[in-house]
Amino acid sequence: MPLFGSRFWSAFACAAFIAAAPISALAQSSTPEQKPAEAPKAQQGEPAKPDPSKKALDEINEAGRVLTGPAANPECVWIGRRVVRLLSQDDLDTAFRHLDIYDRFGCPGNHIQATFRCLLKQGIPDAKAADTLNARVHSCWLNPTTAAPAAAPPNAAQAPATTPGTTSR
Repeated sequence: MPLFGSRFWSAFACAAFIAAAPISALAQSSTPEQKPAEAPKAQQGEPAKPDPSKKALDEINEAGRVLTGPAANPECVWIGRRVVRLLSQDDLDTAFRHLDIYDRFGCPGNHIQATFRCLLKQGIPDAKAADTLNARVHSCWLNPTTAAPAAAPPNAAQAPATTPGTTSR
């Protein structure tokens, strides 16, 4: 059997291929010409998009300042608002799983109930308007006793004022 047979050359070729792969990957990395193209957008005066994690942190800190008791704990705020949002989107299975975690942290279940009631009184916005839903859930979490003012019926402005039994001319 020869010392340098086909197995040796196959193994050598594979090793050479694997060793050359990082070198070719470095050659395909981004060029410096691509990075300056992104920089002028920020310099042109376009407003920077707010960081969602910073917004969530600010909302949790706000709840800690406004509320008292366990409902103000960051874990209760985060999980509780999630439960209410899931309930409003009819995702009951996931909401109940989150509710188990909420209870495990010792968070008050009656705050979930009051927040969901507040959300129902205000009216649940369209599911596609996630920012509106999140804002409503947050405001109801901070003060679950608030309710939106009673809205006038949609046709009240168009209908003439008549009393029952009379006709309008």
